[in-house]
Amino acid sequence: MKAILIILTFIFSFCIFSSNAIKLEKVWETKAELKTPESVLYDAESDVIYVANIDGNPLEKDGNGFISILNPDGSEKDLYWIKKLNAPKGMAIFDGKLYVSDIDQLVEIDIERGKILKKYEAAGAKFLNDVAVCMNGMIFVSDSETAKIYVLNHGEFKVWMAGEPFVSPNGLFTEKGKLYVGDTNIYEIDILTQKINSIIEDTGGVDGLEKNNDGDLVFSNWPGRIFINQNGQTSKLLDSTAEEINTADIDFASKYDLILVPTFYDNHVVAYKIIN
Repeated sequence: MKAILIILTFIFSFCIFSSNAIKLEKVWETKAELKTPESVLYDAESDVIYVANIDGNPLEKDGNGFISILNPDGSEKDLYWIKKLNAPKGMAIFDGKLYVSDIDQLVEIDIERGKILKKYEAAGAKFLNDVAVCMNGMIFVSDSETAKIYVLNHGEFKVWMAGEPFVSPNGLFTEKGKLYVGDTNIYEIDILTQKINSIIEDTGGVDGLEKNNDGDLVFSNWPGRIFINQNGQTSKLLDSTAEEINTADIDFASKYDLILVPTFYDNHVVAYKIIN
């Protein structure tokens, strides 16, 4: 009887823990009109969501890539806002310009005019991926194939860091003079000194990397997992690997408290709210 009570107590405790566990709740999902969406970016100033559509091979210069604009509820505003890119991926905004990585180039787009202004060549780049900008206008771009991080600064686009400890850097996030880099670990880099600290280990290959309104790091693994790190502990929020639904380069829309998830081959963007 004592053993049964212990088991029942354990089951009850587990049920309470499970019911209170942090999780994601779907808020909305786009129609299946996107084409290999790799990255999403919420623009608080314009109150819209940009989506980078590869529409083909992530490494092929086929001119099929495009940028879409969604309304905050996921409805379509302009499916083909910017066309004739190749395989657009990460995005960042600074001073009215949208910066998009595109294989071996960083593309600068005038948001108001919806026009490509310039393409910056990245010497030696093979797979430019995520993009992040800091307050002084330095724009960082990861190259997941060559283990490099490039920077656009004062009109010059060049390698900023390369090699160890990076293996396949992807997700980038900036805050208060720090650059956070998602790789097999998550690193915090002092932008001024370039000092590197590993802050979360064994992350499984980070794609999107953001912070929520509570200052917690939220990150995705491309095969279909999303995690949150709270008080030094990492918890899984979502696992769609069994359904083969990818979770590519996520963003966090702070105004709406939503995680925005591009599903790549599933051709959707899905918005989730974190539920405690």
